[in-house]
Amino acid sequence: MSDTALQEFVEATATKFGIPGITVGIWVDGREIFASHGVTSIENPVPVDRDTLFTVGSVSKTFTVTAVMQLVAEGRIDLDAPVRTYVPELTLIDETAAATITVKQLLNHTAGLDWNLINDTGEGDEALAEFVAELAEIPLIGAPGARASYSQAGYNLLGRVIENVTGQSFEHVVRTRVLAPLGLTTTGYLRNEIMTRRFSVGHERGEDGELSIIRSWNGTRANNPGGGISSSVAEQLRWARFHLGDGTTESSETVLPAAWLSLMKQPTVELKASTLGDALGLCWFLRDVDGVRTVGHGGSAFGQFAELLLVPERDFAISVMSNASDGIPSNVAIVRWALEHYLGVIDQDPEPLPFDPSHAHELLGTYDIDAMTMTVLAGDSGLSLECKIKPEIRAAAETELPQDHPPFPFGLLPGEGDEYIITEGSFKGQRGYFSRNDSGKIIGLDLAGRLFTRA
Repeated sequence: MSDTALQEFVEATATKFGIPGITVGIWVDGREIFASHGVTSIENPVPVDRDTLFTVGSVSKTFTVTAVMQLVAEGRIDLDAPVRTYVPELTLIDETAAATITVKQLLNHTAGLDWNLINDTGEGDEALAEFVAELAEIPLIGAPGARASYSQAGYNLLGRVIENVTGQSFEHVVRTRVLAPLGLTTTGYLRNEIMTRRFSVGHERGEDGELSIIRSWNGTRANNPGGGISSSVAEQLRWARFHLGDGTTESSETVLPAAWLSLMKQPTVELKASTLGDALGLCWFLRDVDGVRTVGHGGSAFGQFAELLLVPERDFAISVMSNASDGIPSNVAIVRWALEHYLGVIDQDPEPLPFDPSHAHELLGTYDIDAMTMTVLAGDSGLSLECKIKPEIRAAAETELPQDHPPFPFGLLPGEGDEYIITEGSFKGQRGYFSRNDSGKIIGLDLAGRLFTRA
């Protein structure tokens, strides 16, 4: 497969989805391949290249878990120990949960914590400590260990574990113990460093179809462990190659012993009807595609979208970053093209069932988390899912929040599991399922690994 073919596909995909800038890096057959298209900003256009910094959202969690596992390897953290061993100040609405949640349950999203707190604890060194002090307000979606539900708050809490164990700020620990040894010199959290380099900004498409700049770059400092890092595809490939390797640097310095690196990729909990994966390791989403195990993580933040996927048995990795609101389907299209053309691996969405109005009525209604509301609607042509940020959250926000999307059409999938797939829009291909209680009543909706409780 020629490098030209990749460049042509990236350009065609960016044009199809109306993305101002996309950049791709691939590690295959022992070499790196790059392709980029477009600009960093429609207002101040600078060409996107392999070194352009994007905010990578939840791909940041892979750096946090690596720092945690270093401390585990050193005997300073026990995965099965209660989090309170390291954060004794932790308080939750349920004392039993606060006392029993383990470090491992934070790492694989089974702690029972809701998605996140919408708060701002400032940009000072006490940001994480103050965030943890407010966790007494976070809802719990279940008992610790009962089920997986993706939690940003859980990873922010892990950041505080790292701070308390090391006596240093979270960002300092990741920079000195993870980034620096691996030569990731431009990857980081600090805006003052990012703004001196070539960086992308996010874009969103309005109801009139026109793109506009999203003025916010990333979230608050307390969200750094779960989603605050910025990186380039060149350095994401270096990061991927570390996780494909034996835990050492190019100069043979051990950053993380191979056994602990491997443990992160072992399944710990199965996932149902999730586009993210079939199972969770320690942070990594594990998925079997056409008979091949993949290991990956995606991320999104303020109109920027990132995807990092590894295929360990084939020594393959791909990083894709894009900077507009259709970034998810464009990134997925590029990843699937690369899997097929470089590895012969085919990844396809399942086909939904024809619309059945008689089954639709029990699905209708509102489902929510602290910041967002999902509403299931039905029309003549089928079902749709309306996803909106709550008005009170918008009113209280001090930074610009993403626009709401038009309702996404979706269809139910074959089987008995109340599984569904979104069929159109910027969430096309995303899968989820409806949860029932013991009496068979629908009580929740899962999307992107998060449980939205029926209102």
